[in-house]
Amino acid sequence: MDKKKGSFTLPGESGYERLTLELAEKWGADMIRDSDGTDLSPELVNAGLGIYSTVCIIRDHNEWASKNPDKLQQTFLMTSPVVAIDKSFKIDLMEGFFAEQFQINETQDSLRYWQIYDRTSGVEIPRDAWSYACGKVTIANAVPWHRYTVSFMAYRIWEEISMYNHTTNNWDKEHLVQIDPIYPETQAYMLKWLDDWCRAHPNTSVVRFTSLFYNFVWIWGSSARNRNLFTDWASYDFTVSLLALDLFAEKYGYPLTAEDFVNGGKMQVTHMPPTRAKIDWMDFINEFVTGFGKQLVDVVKRHGKKAYVFYDDSWVGIEPYSERFPEFGFDGLIKCVFSGFEARLCASVSGVKVKELRLHPYLFPVGLGGAPTFMEGGSPSEDALRYWVNVRRALLRSPVDRIGLGGYLSLTLPFPDFHDCVEKIADEFRQIKELHKSGAPAILAPRIGVLTAWGKLRSWTCSGHYHENLENDLINVIESLSGLPFDVEFLSFDEINTEALKRVNVIINAGFAGNAWSGGELWKDDDIITALTEWVHGGGIFLGVNAPSAVEGYDTYLRMAHVLGVDIDTGARVNHGRWLYKATETTLIPEAAVITPKENVYLTDGKAVVLKDCGNLPCVTQYKFGNGAGIYLSSYRHSMANARMLLNLICPDAISNNNWVSPHEDVDCAYYPSCHTVVYSNSSNQNICINVEDRQISIEPYGLAICRKKEEDEHDRNQPLPIP
Repeated sequence: MDKKKGSFTLPGESGYERLTLELAEKWGADMIRDSDGTDLSPELVNAGLGIYSTVCIIRDHNEWASKNPDKLQQTFLMTSPVVAIDKSFKIDLMEGFFAEQFQINETQDSLRYWQIYDRTSGVEIPRDAWSYACGKVTIANAVPWHRYTVSFMAYRIWEEISMYNHTTNNWDKEHLVQIDPIYPETQAYMLKWLDDWCRAHPNTSVVRFTSLFYNFVWIWGSSARNRNLFTDWASYDFTVSLLALDLFAEKYGYPLTAEDFVNGGKMQVTHMPPTRAKIDWMDFINEFVTGFGKQLVDVVKRHGKKAYVFYDDSWVGIEPYSERFPEFGFDGLIKCVFSGFEARLCASVSGVKVKELRLHPYLFPVGLGGAPTFMEGGSPSEDALRYWVNVRRALLRSPVDRIGLGGYLSLTLPFPDFHDCVEKIADEFRQIKELHKSGAPAILAPRIGVLTAWGKLRSWTCSGHYHENLENDLINVIESLSGLPFDVEFLSFDEINTEALKRVNVIINAGFAGNAWSGGELWKDDDIITALTEWVHGGGIFLGVNAPSAVEGYDTYLRMAHVLGVDIDTGARVNHGRWLYKATETTLIPEAAVITPKENVYLTDGKAVVLKDCGNLPCVTQYKFGNGAGIYLSSYRHSMANARMLLNLICPDAISNNNWVSPHEDVDCAYYPSCHTVVYSNSSNQNICINVEDRQISIEPYGLAICRKKEEDEHDRNQPLPIP
């Protein structure tokens, strides 16, 4: 294909105008943006590129915030448990917390929400048995040797993303705070501020909201040895305020407490099945964010500008997979990505015209994990390619409209190979985008349903980036699925007894016991077991990973054990015999596939076929059940070999029945029948040759091969595609 331009957003930087414009030409950029801590000079603003300005509506208002300190955003914090040695003792509330991030809300209104618990007995201490002064709570009449905690409200006095950027780049500037739009006074201020900002930036064509109001929870500790006390990309802990709590109680008819949020210190993390209180609170916040967010979007559009939103940072409450999302009226959605599932997370959102990916590495000296990137010891080109091949395999399945970078462009000067690498990535992206314009890629017949407690609301995500959740089985499964030729939808347990079962041929349930991804106590619903059992018997495939359908209290630990042909012994069967088996030789599992065994997995009736075992433990099994089957994997970590194993288990005849499917496990493929073109994507650092249609195709390391199908196969254009 000819080299094309456009669909690329470039970060600009004052003082580096020549570099910015040279790279704009090299990378084919049509938009230029500012990043946190950078500005665009008049030369860049007037360079003929679209101007894409970053706005964080809740921070950079320190002057107003200093006059309205009660309008800062807040959260509930819980102290670490303290053992009572005497009947009366004190607990220092801020011990262990980062003092530059939090400040105790000492108002009387705040104190009515504080809670002190005897964690040994699980009993709340009555209000008249404790007092507060000077940052410490004194507990009277404690039970010696019991453990006690204090849950209290705290202002967040350093906006977390700014805090991260500040400490990462060693900035010497004022700490930015975040203001809370739940208050009418804050809303009035924000609306006027944004209107004034739009008037002052006539050249801006796209206003890029750095999300909206509430950041994902990110609690820092005082010790450098444990700086990150708690993080959850989908948590609502940072949406708390006195006014919001009161409004919630008025609307829903019951009050929330500190314990509803801190949950004994475990917090209400996304990998736990949600409580009624959490679901109601999320809905309450989503309704507010949507309503006021739309007012801000309307301000931008009145000035003739487009409104994009960043699906990271202060995204909480936006919920792009909720029914309310189209009500915002956003023109574009942007997602930062490291992995394929994150690309699908953005690409699959409806209700917005433009979808854009911010690629990594971010143009900072170090990456999120602290490893060097654009500094001595860093290798940004290798990082960029590693991330890109993961993202690319997903983009071959589902398209987005734009890509771009963020950060300090000047940091790339010592890395000219990075400039060449990004040029290659940009060209490949535009090639893939052009192919999608011809029509959707072909898919294999089985339609996949991923069953979790969250369902559609958490499509293509498990709360966070891939590198933050490596041990999560489901995030690994969906990373593999992101580049496989299947239609995938995400189902909740509420949908099991609906038409949803008729739409899917395979249901995947993955995760450790009790979490939101495997389902936890939702498996206690007998109607769900009945419906799924009938569905599998009629021809469906139930594919379980780790502890699928696990819940205590029944004759089997895995409630779908009768369909899977395996169960897990939690200790009750230590005196029972086990079925002997011999692993069956199979071509379904590549030699490079790796599955970690799980202790105490056993065959229920000896009829399950063991496809892979390790140390006399079945790791991959198949079990025929009526016209359907159960498939069990003891664990799952994404790799190209494991992705090929997943493809083979779901669709064993994929290669033999579809002459466009790649025969090599390290090569993904996408066939675009409307333009009769096949794309092969090499995810390895080796040159790979594959034989397709009696042709040998060579693909360079991390490269693409884009080919037309053979002329004698032109009749295939009119043949029905293998779509269910």
